[in-house]
Amino acid sequence: NKSHATAYATIAYQTAYLKAHFPVEFMAALLTSEKNDTERISKLIGECKKMGIEVLPPDINESFRNFSVIPKKKKIRFGLLAIKNVGQNVVESIIREREERGPFRSISDFVSRIDGDVLNKKSLESLIKAGVLDSLGERNRLLASVEKILITNREIRRLEKNGQKNLFGRSFHSACNFKLEDAKPISLQEKLIWEKELLGLYVSAHPLENFKNILKNKVLPIKEISERLWGQRIKIGGIISGIKKIITRNGKPMLFVKVEDLEDKIEVVVFPNIIEQNPTAFQENKIVMITGRVDQKDQVPKIICDSIEEIIEEKKQCNR
Repeated sequence: NKSHATAYATIAYQTAYLKAHFPVEFMAALLTSEKNDTERISKLIGECKKMGIEVLPPDINESFRNFSVIPKKKKIRFGLLAIKNVGQNVVESIIREREERGPFRSISDFVSRIDGDVLNKKSLESLIKAGVLDSLGERNRLLASVEKILITNREIRRLEKNGQKNLFGRSFHSACNFKLEDAKPISLQEKLIWEKELLGLYVSAHPLENFKNILKNKVLPIKEISERLWGQRIKIGGIISGIKKIITRNGKPMLFVKVEDLEDKIEVVVFPNIIEQNPTAFQENKIVMITGRVDQKDQVPKIICDSIEEIIEEKKQCNR
């Protein structure tokens, strides 16, 4: 009726106005409203890229609870609550400390100021792996120092609670000179795996970026798979982002593999005989090309796998 049509038209107009005149703020609000839906977030980040808006990983000095706009920049920062294993108390503690005493200037500053009563080992490891502390140190060195960070923090808090100072009359907070343990720098691939694990998606980069030229003109983009292709044989390329394994009545393994490219994802059904042909190719985080038939069961596109090729970037070729 007219009343409903008027209401919908008003909302559509207001939404279009906000997106046109306040695009960064609009997308940050939209991302926050969908924060519990990883698939939707992934698509919205893709939309941000098309609009020229950069979505950055979470940061100890810039992130808030939810997605937020970086002032005077066409950028959005991931929220701390989006990180797995990091609870509300930890996030509130970080933001409160930052608001009261300013940004964390160094790893020593972080160690002496963070509230160890709410930050446990699992939360700290998740913050490090998600890249939150990148401005304070290299991720592998931070990970190697987790126990040391927590022990030092507890000791500083114990001494300051008792009103003790060091030999020069300074508080242990201001005198802290924390040194990170030595460790080999983490690879970009490992960083992206951690992002996927803790944020649910790749943020700082995508593993397929280095394979675009290899896949170009060889595969069909997943987003183009539609009803017109049902029953047809196609080839797709992407990264294996998830695997579900079941055992058939004959006692053999069968796989349901989630494959995603730069814009979309699809489920690939792999029967035992295909697994036997190339068992090592079906592993998470591998870049592959899959040939198969588009299936229309339940009106949701799936691919019945006929063959798989693993892509090896260094050799710039595909190995069966």
